[in-house]
Amino acid sequence: MDESAAAPAEAEAEASSAKPERPGPPPGPEIIAVADAGDIILDVTFETSKETLRKSSKATAYAAKRPGGAPQPTLQTKVRVAYRVSQAALKKHSKYFNNLLSNSSFREAGLIAEAHKKLADKQIKPAEAGAADLPWITITDDDEATKAAGREHAFEDMLRIMHQKPPKTARVALQDAATIAILADRFDCITLVARSILNGVRWPVTTTKPYTDESGRHTDAEEILRQKVLVSLLLGNGMKLHQAARELITRGSRLWSEFQYRDESLTAAWWHLPDGMEDKTEELQYRRQCVLNTIASAQRHFLDLYCSKERQCKLGYDSSVACDSFQLGQMVKFLTSKNLLYLVDYTPASLERVPDAATVNIDELLATLKQCPNYQVDKNHTNCGLRTRLEPIVDYIRAMLSASGTSIAHADWKKRRSEVSWTMLRDGQGTGDLHEDSRTFVFTRAVANDQRLRYENAMYTDRLSKSLFTASSWDWTPEA
Repeated sequence: MDESAAAPAEAEAEASSAKPERPGPPPGPEIIAVADAGDIILDVTFETSKETLRKSSKATAYAAKRPGGAPQPTLQTKVRVAYRVSQAALKKHSKYFNNLLSNSSFREAGLIAEAHKKLADKQIKPAEAGAADLPWITITDDDEATKAAGREHAFEDMLRIMHQKPPKTARVALQDAATIAILADRFDCITLVARSILNGVRWPVTTTKPYTDESGRHTDAEEILRQKVLVSLLLGNGMKLHQAARELITRGSRLWSEFQYRDESLTAAWWHLPDGMEDKTEELQYRRQCVLNTIASAQRHFLDLYCSKERQCKLGYDSSVACDSFQLGQMVKFLTSKNLLYLVDYTPASLERVPDAATVNIDELLATLKQCPNYQVDKNHTNCGLRTRLEPIVDYIRAMLSASGTSIAHADWKKRRSEVSWTMLRDGQGTGDLHEDSRTFVFTRAVANDQRLRYENAMYTDRLSKSLFTASSWDWTPEA
């Protein structure tokens, strides 16, 4: 190499090495002063999966166009934020923090005592100390339960509420409400948070949105519906819980399928509803099964009657076997054409004809049964068909389905679960009014003409609906 060319390079290297390096402060997280006079720092790392980030990026782009929207999440796999807070406020409103910061068995309690002792030796009050001199408590939060990015904003609102400050977002979308409710439930301050944000939750309508699109792909309808159940359950909104739980029972869930494997990617809290809804027992799923079994029992009842040797045509001298045979054929034709009955034989392949009923809409099912025509073998046989006998039964089932006891009442579920739970009755653990000898439901004329059934939530309808749907057998024509 030419020495004249190498000399400037060597001089430049010596000059750069001679420059003193400025030792700046070590890189650290952003510090948010929830309490200006806070005496501890919560150093929180929020870990978010790439799958959640991809899903959130679309929602973020849409929300950015709306004026006055919530703070947009930082789309990173790891976000570290430090919050300056008052440990007294945390201990007062959160059992989790009270145990973490006070129990000597945890390292955090020792760190706080040691740091505050050093400040006391310097005659510095913790409220007046710099953030670097305060004790730093490390917390890690992942997105397994929330499936949401930007949880640092929800966490900050939760801390603000514990410090008697209003949350930054007054009106929150359901997804954001689910996030803060799950966080508050984890840190055991759900009662306080519920009082602050409950009236600001925006509840979307899901009744008109299908579970699947025209291509058969899952929409977000069930996910939103489940979020409504979870948020109303955690925040204690009895009316919303009653409505959302009833809708979920009526519309079903893909998780309740007997033919599909559980999707392991559905780890969010609303896919595993807590407090006995789905985690410890299958209360909601079992209630749906009870309703479906009751409706199907009416179909089976009349099919068995018309297949039996007992004459169903009641026209005296004009009664005929031909009428019964005609009605049986028309009944089978109607039920199979409406996908309410499937004919299978002894070959395993025929079972493939039976579809998955996990998401069959019960309201639509009852409406279809009401479409049964009034078939007649001739002009004299006016009341021999299925419609005349089935219509009052469908009306009764629909009335019982609208009774409040079919859904979940928040207060009753919390205070007297053993009395209102259907699964406990199934397992023989309940303390309700039903006994083994009364598990057969008898549809008498008095039951069919009960005037109380004209009004939703009428007295005793809860007990009537429970006795109907949890029966072990049904007699739909005791006075025929």
